[in-house]
Amino acid sequence: MSNAHFNRGPAYGLSAEVKNKLAQKYDPQREQELRAWIEGTTGRRIGDSFMDGLKDGVILCELINKLQPGSVQKVNEPVQNWHKLENIGNFLRAITRYGVKPHDIFEANDLFENTNHTQVQSTLIALASQAKTKGNNVGLGVKYAEKQQRRFHPEKLREGRNIIGLQMGTNKFASQQGMTAYGTRRHLYDPKLGTDQPLDQATISLQMGTNKGASQAGMTAPGTKRQIFEPALGMEHCDTLTIGLQMGSNKGASQQGMTVYGLPRQVYDPKYCGGPELLGEDGLDGLYNSQ
Repeated sequence: MSNAHFNRGPAYGLSAEVKNKLAQKYDPQREQELRAWIEGTTGRRIGDSFMDGLKDGVILCELINKLQPGSVQKVNEPVQNWHKLENIGNFLRAITRYGVKPHDIFEANDLFENTNHTQVQSTLIALASQAKTKGNNVGLGVKYAEKQQRRFHPEKLREGRNIIGLQMGTNKFASQQGMTAYGTRRHLYDPKLGTDQPLDQATISLQMGTNKGASQAGMTAPGTKRQIFEPALGMEHCDTLTIGLQMGSNKGASQQGMTVYGLPRQVYDPKYCGGPELLGEDGLDGLYNSQ
């Protein structure tokens, strides 16, 4: 089985665009740093082509064995292609156990089929960072921060429940002292208005807006009738038959004489009727009854 069997043909369309973008992220400077580190650690020369020198997986297996002895028990001689793929697979499983995160690890075909050399480079840099974290002398990568686990006493944790977190915003030392239960009335007044402190429960709370000293004295329960009249219209204290001003002004008109809703009303026009005496006792026209 030849290597050409595993090499893919040229990509077109979207696949070509993706491949070109991945190739643009490849860093030649990082390649030189990785080459120096791998050759210095394993003692073997990679060759002119960096990725072709790693494709058989032998140098990669030796690299992880240097960092953590015994990681790969058997390194296959690159006689056939499946030997090379097995070496790459053993290397990937070994660096996973070594501590490299799964999302940083490339797939075997990314290296063997030359599909994503950028991901291969990222995996080797992540391996170098992990080796530096474990104390190895590595000239590239970053050292990962160590886990700092803190334990707090249960009493301290309970005290934290009584503190308003700053993530909810600061209250500028204001408190809810004096607040009553939700839905109950509060007696608030404004000292600037010179009013006395209210003693009843008819005062409008300042939380609902200032009423400038006005009160709800005389207010009845919701749904009951209120006797309201307008002095400007010369009206006396109106009775229950008067339409309230809350429904709009009726200009002195009333509903006096109105019958119960649904009963017939006798309405006549003086132009055509002589007067109410023409109506009979039963409310019908006398002339009509005579006929």
